[in-house]
Amino acid sequence: MCSWCCCSLLNRIPVIAFMVILTCGVVVGNIVTVTVFLRSRQFRTPQGYLKVSLALADLMVGLLVVPFSVYTEITLMMSGTLPVWYQGYSATGGGRPWQPCKLVGVVFAGCTFVSISTIFLLTVERSVAILKPLHKDSVITRRRTFLLIFLSWVTGFLLATAPLLFSDRFVLEYNECSRMCNYAFVPQASLQSSWNILLLFPAFDFIILGSTLAINVLSFSSIRRYSKKRKFLTEVENFLGSLRPSFSDIKAAKTIAILTLIFTASFSPVAAFVVGNVIGYRWCNFSFFAFWILASNSCCNVIIYSVRDRRFRKGLHQLFHKTLHAFPEKN
Repeated sequence: MCSWCCCSLLNRIPVIAFMVILTCGVVVGNIVTVTVFLRSRQFRTPQGYLKVSLALADLMVGLLVVPFSVYTEITLMMSGTLPVWYQGYSATGGGRPWQPCKLVGVVFAGCTFVSISTIFLLTVERSVAILKPLHKDSVITRRRTFLLIFLSWVTGFLLATAPLLFSDRFVLEYNECSRMCNYAFVPQASLQSSWNILLLFPAFDFIILGSTLAINVLSFSSIRRYSKKRKFLTEVENFLGSLRPSFSDIKAAKTIAILTLIFTASFSPVAAFVVGNVIGYRWCNFSFFAFWILASNSCCNVIIYSVRDRRFRKGLHQLFHKTLHAFPEKN
């Protein structure tokens, strides 16, 4: 039996409207973010490049993953059935044609892993700036940052394809409950011999997110110690000024901590769904909310930067100011 989120035609219309709005928000927000970071010289730093990597991962979700779901839902609403190449493994057998979910599903999973690992790298970069401010420039270099960004993308997409590469018991197909391309077990596959591969996803994510939270706690403990020193040792203020982190470093650390908490909260329902799916629960309604909460996280970054980062707001203002004044000059 399908639940209300899977079968009702009336419920497809608001869902499609939500998807379209989310697509616009993710695409526009992250294009603006990337443009501000790349056009402003003050953001051409290791932290800035890491934020660009995070925005690009979110942008790929907005350009491919969500529009694909919009197209599929409109097709379902108009025809009532999925095209042959969207059907599950059991519908067409081993000779079925290639289906787009093999690309879309990997992109969504890979970009999720890239986002998590990038937030971890941002946290490490800020922790070095706070704990070792005098060594920051020598430890965090552009070359190392580009290498770490490259490794995060390669690792993320290798992990996303692991169930398909190392097991023949999984397939990517469009799920009418989550309205996304999800990993599914091939019929007659032995779950006992397959579950450990699928559980790589939540295990990796929670290890990285747990490490990120631990580093954030360490960084903020250091900030608290510096604050106490400044309060009780005002006579050596000038000396401490060269050793403590700057105000911008502290504020950036707080912003990244907020990103970490939001991403942890948005990924946790998906992790619970994956574990439940392995056990044997379908959870149709829950899967829809879990995956789309995670997808909605892709448009949160620009909002957080706009609220927390004064330099980003300034760059955003300059970008729109130049854009508005470009049209009269052409005339």
